[in-house]
Amino acid sequence: MAGIYKTREGERAVKERYLKFLSYWPVPNQQLRVPTREGETFVIASGPEKAPAVVPLHGTAFNSVMWMGDVASWAKNFRVYAVDIIGDAGFSAASRPFFASDAHALWLEDVMRGLGIERASFVGISLGGWLAFDFAMRRSEQVTSLVVMAPGGVASKNVLLWALPLLALGPWGRRKMTEMISGPKPVNPSPAERAVAEFIGLIFRNMKARTEKFPVFSDEALQRLAMPVMAILAGKDVFIDSPHVKDRLEHNVRNVSIRYLPEARHAITGQTATILEFLRGATRGAHSVSA
Repeated sequence: MAGIYKTREGERAVKERYLKFLSYWPVPNQQLRVPTREGETFVIASGPEKAPAVVPLHGTAFNSVMWMGDVASWAKNFRVYAVDIIGDAGFSAASRPFFASDAHALWLEDVMRGLGIERASFVGISLGGWLAFDFAMRRSEQVTSLVVMAPGGVASKNVLLWALPLLALGPWGRRKMTEMISGPKPVNPSPAERAVAEFIGLIFRNMKARTEKFPVFSDEALQRLAMPVMAILAGKDVFIDSPHVKDRLEHNVRNVSIRYLPEARHAITGQTATILEFLRGATRGAHSVSA
């Protein structure tokens, strides 16, 4: 398990901090370990067990802490399964299969089977958005709707390679990288904001960055997305070419709604209610079609 971390001590520090965050998960939950072909996958399940399923997928270099501000709202109407992505800073296996394969779709299929889910809506940001798109293109019958925020794989721009030198510049470089992703540090951060920022810093210091570029989805692949799709894009995103993403989605996805936030950065926040409204509408539509 030390393979994705620089040291075993760093791995232990990240996981201990993650465990502390999970003790503050805002709603009752079950913490599950699902066996898959890529190894064990950690899932936090919240909300009514018989409610429609929603699967949030976090961004790279993070874990399901990303959804702690959203889950209390979403779990009133949905069974929310927050999945720690394999090969990242959560409790799932350290496996990092190639993006240019069907390995991640097969992994997510195993996760859904292990959870007993036949269909779900997916919410993904950045890497999680790429994973959600990839799965929906390969397993459309299992996807009710999609919400993607700053998704990878739609435009060719990829910042990871030029961002890596920043991570090598010590505390200053990591601080600069965080500002590029999230914007300037708040002048008077709340205790929660300060704790999350410190956790992100701990992860950046100790985890090996992913360097593989996302494969870019073809027009034909995007055109296979028949389910309702919402894309939330950031105007000041240094990772994603948001105007290009907007253009490709509008031209290729038949049932897409786009929310463009001119002042937002890559780490898009404050979309809890917007996403909930979309998921409710998409779920009602799916039920009416099934009936």
